[in-house]
Amino acid sequence: MPISRNILRQVLLDNQKDIEQYKIFPRKYDLDSFPLQVFVGVRRSGKSFLLFQKIQKMLNEGHGWDEMLYLDFEDTRLDGFTANDFNLILECHQEMYGKRPMLFLDEILNVEGWQKFARNLADKKYCVFITGSNAKMLSKEIMTTLGGRYIPVEVYPFSFKEYLSFSEVAYDELSLTATETKALFMKAYREYITWGGLPESVNLQVKRAYLSSLFQKIYLGDIVQRNGISNPRLLQLMVKKMAESVMQPISYTRMSKILSSVAGRISVPTVSSYVGFSEDAWLLLRLRNIASAFAEKESVCKYYFIDNGLLSLQLLQPDTILLENAVALSLFRKYGHDPDNERVYFYNSNIELDFYVPDDELAIQVSYSITDELTKTREANALVKLPNVHPCRRRIIVTFDEEDTITDKHGTIEVIPCWKWFMEIDR
Repeated sequence: MPISRNILRQVLLDNQKDIEQYKIFPRKYDLDSFPLQVFVGVRRSGKSFLLFQKIQKMLNEGHGWDEMLYLDFEDTRLDGFTANDFNLILECHQEMYGKRPMLFLDEILNVEGWQKFARNLADKKYCVFITGSNAKMLSKEIMTTLGGRYIPVEVYPFSFKEYLSFSEVAYDELSLTATETKALFMKAYREYITWGGLPESVNLQVKRAYLSSLFQKIYLGDIVQRNGISNPRLLQLMVKKMAESVMQPISYTRMSKILSSVAGRISVPTVSSYVGFSEDAWLLLRLRNIASAFAEKESVCKYYFIDNGLLSLQLLQPDTILLENAVALSLFRKYGHDPDNERVYFYNSNIELDFYVPDDELAIQVSYSITDELTKTREANALVKLPNVHPCRRRIIVTFDEEDTITDKHGTIEVIPCWKWFMEIDR
């Protein structure tokens, strides 16, 4: 049964009032360079607010709602909306305003068959902005279906600089020198490392309850329900083990053995599917070994969580794991995390290196502290050896709050506090 025109009109009008009242924190995404964009990322990472940011900017420039149309396909009033109802959106706007609109379509992947409508809009030269919480929206199949008409934009939780600005914590040179403001800065830094940068969680006094609720929505809704998983407990155990293994490469075979030891026999293909589902929901981000053969590049990888807060929920001793996860996210935020992820790697072949960026010839180790001489030697050793294998213009050890330099025959290894690394790399 087609959705009611009256309901659709009411939803459109209600959305206009709501968006005008939102207080928007502007983020540095280029929303004007291309008329057809697909924003993807985990739930609550701020994709909808980027749409609101664009809409409010247009309103401030003198454009009106007769030129724009916004729909959120997670609105319960649109339950039952199907691909056959898409043209009704344009018809209702035409009846209301008699103009051709720019379209903002939030979580459109909830409607099966959305790709054909999106492609038709592009063919008819509409300006369209789309969001979705599923990494498959960036897959080669989907982008092929859209005919290369849209550009993908990955939306991550706040960078540390965004977190500070949103929290109104100063981070200029003077503030990082004065005792009181430096203390506030370091407090924000510790909270960011522990609880991440999901926008809605930032100003909450107690973040765990919000993050737990969000994790359940991702876990149960975007993974279990969407993929028809019959054993949610097994998936939960896998996610827990993935969290504990963030710093280490892990294979499907090893994960299968670990889970089988506690939950009955679990096949390697099942583990592979569950990992894939978690990636599709943007919960996990894969990092490949640049030194591996092709087959092993896919089956033995490191995995990071999309937000430190979601990762914290799974850990008992989190410090070093959270620090490395935060560095990984800063790299993905800068270099991207497309399905093939051909810009950021780890290196594991006699040398164990946390991160290597071939384009910038950048090598990074992460260690919470290197005050222990054995730890310092171990972390530096990979950076001393790597230039014999891969070119390295810059070598860094990222710590929680230690700074130093180490000199070897290849030059200088920088020891940098993670907060200083954020100041340098974050958008």
